[in-house]
Amino acid sequence: MLKIENIQAGYGNIIAIKNVSLEINEGEIITLIGANGAGKSTTLMTISGVVAARSGHIFFRNEPIEKKSSDDIVKLGICQVPEGRHIFPQLTVQENLDMGAFLRKDTAEIKKDLEYVFDLFPILAARKNQDGGTLSGGEQQMLAMSRALMARPQLLLLDEPSMGLAPLVIKQIFEIIKQINKENNTTIFLVEQNANQALHIADRAYVLENGEITLSGSAADLLKNSDIQKAYLGI
Repeated sequence: MLKIENIQAGYGNIIAIKNVSLEINEGEIITLIGANGAGKSTTLMTISGVVAARSGHIFFRNEPIEKKSSDDIVKLGICQVPEGRHIFPQLTVQENLDMGAFLRKDTAEIKKDLEYVFDLFPILAARKNQDGGTLSGGEQQMLAMSRALMARPQLLLLDEPSMGLAPLVIKQIFEIIKQINKENNTTIFLVEQNANQALHIADRAYVLENGEITLSGSAADLLKNSDIQKAYLGI
């Protein structure tokens, strides 16, 4: 579904990712783990077109997208839930969800997807007329994920969904990620510092260190890898 070949990107004179290559197959959950500042978020933002690729190629269903605008990339079926959630705080829950479906015209299907996200996160249904900025951190994460789902993505990019959340909420969020993947066959690319949780739900994983992919393999194998256990799992 997605293929990245030797992508380089950064900010000003800073090169954040160097010659990153990876592949994501349809229906998979792929996780990208690494320390703070490794370049994980930059990788996602380069896929989304928020950060321009300086070299290399990105293919989505064999179509090159590295020169496309962010809105065109969303139209193709790639949606990102950014780090820090970035909901619209002064809009209601319902209005945030409406923004997720902004590019769609299929009214009946939009209604079905709204019912689906309210089934996933009943608290959002109860608070649909409440301003997004008044929600708790966990509820805002649920809203950010739901807003992305309202675009009906084929590939969902999740950037640090567990950041700043209580352990019970983190568990719930990861269960929902698995549910979204299985029920909708939504392919998921998950960037996450909580390597233990991420590797337990992922099919495959890549490790990013100082802007470069240093290791990849099945998530199960990486969980058993002594270097990964020492560096990311606290074992």
